[in-house]
Amino acid sequence: MKKLYRVKKNEDFQKILNRRKFFTCASFALYVKERPASTGNARIGISVSKKLGNAVVRNKIKRQVRMMCQEIYSFSENYDSIVLVRQGFLKLDFHANKKELENLVKKVKM
Repeated sequence: MKKLYRVKKNEDFQKILNRRKFFTCASFALYVKERPASTGNARIGISVSKKLGNAVVRNKIKRQVRMMCQEIYSFSENYDSIVLVRQGFLKLDFHANKKELENLVKKVKM
């Protein structure tokens, strides 16, 4: 996933999280904030809690989620989103987690 499509700044994270429009499942919580179409591409931020493991494990999870987002998301959409990874992520394999994230993205588009 290109850096152009990532939410990086803390203030951007806070704006999206404070919007309080979210969708959840066992592995993820997806927070969404619409943005004007003229502002560019959709962006995604990924947050992994320290409760999920040490830095090596958290970075591996972030790489996996970035790969899932790259395959699932259409970056021409007009919303920013934050993917919060939950404890359930560790219990499922890559494909099952990807399927759950796909279902959340479908809920957003409805």
